[in-house]
Amino acid sequence: MSKDLIHVYFMPGMAASPVIFEHIKLPEAQFEIHWLEWVLPIKNESLQDYAYRMTNNIKHDNVVLLGVSFGGILVQEMSKFINLRKLIVVSSIKSKHELPKRLKVLKVTRAYKVLPTQWLANIEFFAKFAFGKSVVKRLDLYKKYLSVRDKQYLDWAIEQIIFWDQQHPNPNAVYIHGEKDMVFPHSCHGNCIVVKGGTHIMVISKYKWFNENLPKLILN
Repeated sequence: MSKDLIHVYFMPGMAASPVIFEHIKLPEAQFEIHWLEWVLPIKNESLQDYAYRMTNNIKHDNVVLLGVSFGGILVQEMSKFINLRKLIVVSSIKSKHELPKRLKVLKVTRAYKVLPTQWLANIEFFAKFAFGKSVVKRLDLYKKYLSVRDKQYLDWAIEQIIFWDQQHPNPNAVYIHGEKDMVFPHSCHGNCIVVKGGTHIMVISKYKWFNENLPKLILN
C-alpha cells in the first residue's frame, strides 16, 4: 500500500517553520505529507544552487512539491532539477514582474542590505513584512512560525527574492493566491486560482480550503 501513496512535500515561506502547515491534512489512504525546512545558505550561494541542494531532501519519485511565499519561489527553482507529479505555488509570485513596488525600490536603492539587521532587532517589523499587518494582533502566535532568524539567511533570502529573474510563469505549475494578499498584491492575474478572502497567511487561516481542495488539485 505504501508504494502507492502520493508523497507531498511542503516548503514554508521566508524564515518560517513548517509548523505553518500543522492544520493541513490529506487523506492518509492516498497521501503522505513531508515537511521541508530551511537550511542555512552557503556564502554567495545562488538560488539555483540552493534549490539543487534542497532537492537532496526529496526522498521519493514523482512527488508533489508545494511552496509558500519565498518557498513558492524556491520550489519553482527546485522543479528544474527533479521530475514532479505536480508543482503547487501558494501566496507567491509567478515571475519577477509580480514583485511589489516596494521590493523593486529596494532593488534599485540596494537598501535591502540593511533590512535583515532591523528585522532581527524588531520581530514586529519582521512579522509585518513576512505575513502582513494583520499578524501584529497575534504576534505571540506568529513568533513560533517565524523561527529562522539567522542574519546570514535573512540577508540571503531577501536578496534572492528581489533579484529572482524568472520571466514567465511555469506553465506546469498550479498557482494559488489570496485575493487579499498584501505582501504580493499583483499575483492574482493570469493562470491562478484565487481564494476568496485569502491573505498571505492563508495556509494557516484558510487551511480548511486547502484540506478540501488540495486532493482534487493533485489528482487532476
